[in-house]
Amino acid sequence: MKKALKIVTNVIAWIVLIIALLVTIMVFSSSRNNGVANLFGYIPMTVESDSMLPTFAEGDLIICKQIDDAASLHENDVITFWTIINGQKVKNTHRIVEVIQNNGGTYSYLTRGDNNAVDDEMPVYAGDLIGKWTDVKLTGVGKAVNFLRTKTGFFVCILLPMAIFFLFELYKFIVTLVDIKRPAAEPALDEEEIKRRAIEEYLAQQKQNEAAAAPKPETKPAEETKPAEETKSAEETKSAEETKSAEETKPAVETKPAEETKSAEETKPAEETKSAEETKSSEETKPEEETKPAEETKPEEETKPAEETKLAEDAKSNEAAEKTDDKQS
Repeated sequence: MKKALKIVTNVIAWIVLIIALLVTIMVFSSSRNNGVANLFGYIPMTVESDSMLPTFAEGDLIICKQIDDAASLHENDVITFWTIINGQKVKNTHRIVEVIQNNGGTYSYLTRGDNNAVDDEMPVYAGDLIGKWTDVKLTGVGKAVNFLRTKTGFFVCILLPMAIFFLFELYKFIVTLVDIKRPAAEPALDEEEIKRRAIEEYLAQQKQNEAAAAPKPETKPAEETKPAEETKSAEETKSAEETKSAEETKPAVETKPAEETKSAEETKPAEETKSAEETKSSEETKPEEETKPAEETKPEEETKPAEETKLAEDAKSNEAAEKTDDKQS
């Protein structure tokens, strides 16, 4: 808004300045040309009567063009010329109603106002011509131009506005110099940029809060998993040794005679019962062994029950064999 207002102010100031310069030229030009202003061959004239109604009226401003060749004028052309009215030389603008060719190749013109019933008394000669109307008129502007030609109008409407304009331009020049010397400041952020940054900061804070509130996954210590793995390895080793002992015992039993096999079958229920009791006892003690760390479990202690079991089974086999021999004898 401020920028638009500044542009409008500058445009108005320049328009006023241009008008002031034109009026100044008109005033000085008319003072040196017997009261007739001439701007590059064009002559602004103020209508001072209603003799040309309805073509133009008193107070209108008409634009005439300087006449270079009087022979180029024709009937119905509107011309401005010097004439004598009531004993005074004045400017008049009327329409040509007749072109008169004089002796020697000169021309004179009979004129009449559009609002008049009779022709003008005096003909117009080439030396009296000022200009020919260009069909351009500005309604009511002639009165303003007449006021500007006075001393009061020239001071109020020309000198004063020009002085204000130059003072304003001087002020702008000084402000520009001050801004150049002043260190550059950071450009002010507009409201949309401030809102965008505030939203981004809020979203980032929300993400941080959600990340902090999220539960962390529980990680099982490596020390807790290590004893279980070592215990499992110890159990697998124990099972392998027991299987090996059973396989070593089996060939000895199979090499005995059928009678011994029969005796062994008779004693088998007892052995199975005893073995079941030992297995049950081993299973009851197994949880206690599993809870112990691998460092406390020794290979010698694990293999010792297996060796004792083997010796016990060998002894039982021998006793069964002796009983069978006694029966046979």
